[in-house]
Amino acid sequence: MDVPDDAVLFDMDGVLVDSETYWHRFEDEWVFSEAIVGGTPAHEEVTGMLFYEIYDYLDSTYGAAVSRDEFAAAYDERAQSLYGEDVALTAGMPELFADLRTDGRALAIVSSARRSWIETVRERFDLGSLDLVLSGEEIDEPGKPEPYIYERAAAKLGVDPEACVVVEDSINGIESAVRAGAFTVAFRSTHNADLDLSRADVVVDGVEELRAALVG
Repeated sequence: MDVPDDAVLFDMDGVLVDSETYWHRFEDEWVFSEAIVGGTPAHEEVTGMLFYEIYDYLDSTYGAAVSRDEFAAAYDERAQSLYGEDVALTAGMPELFADLRTDGRALAIVSSARRSWIETVRERFDLGSLDLVLSGEEIDEPGKPEPYIYERAAAKLGVDPEACVVVEDSINGIESAVRAGAFTVAFRSTHNADLDLSRADVVVDGVEELRAALVG
């Protein structure tokens, strides 16, 4: 299977940093226990979505027990320590970025995380120059699993979505990339080990398999 070589678009949570484990814990301890009226949502229902779209989804499906502003404030407060202190950079990612730059690929982070959260990660881990950083809050259309964020990212890079590789970990993110027409690589880790990621073109376990898929 031929892998496009114009651009590589990385999701952040669960790919570049191990944040999904912490977000899942936050969901169990507060979102699914105190912020909704009742029910037992699965993590994959909301993973990869914009936080304010998570609120809308939970409100319509399970009923919200807090206001939209309270929900947003809780996410923002948790994000400060989560990205600033808790998460670790996925081992091998800086070296992979360097190889992709040497290979002439455009590099982007395309994430449902707020721009300020992305910038915290970039500054903390010194990810180097990027051709694009795009947050879901910066587009007017709905976020993942809709295709718009990846369509907008490709347009900003001046390429077709079909010329892009997207590296994603969540069901919603993979669906977004596939629907945009990008070559989609599912990045498997501990937090998504049991999920069906077969909608992606390729499923990789860890950075070395990701490197093999992207640069050989």
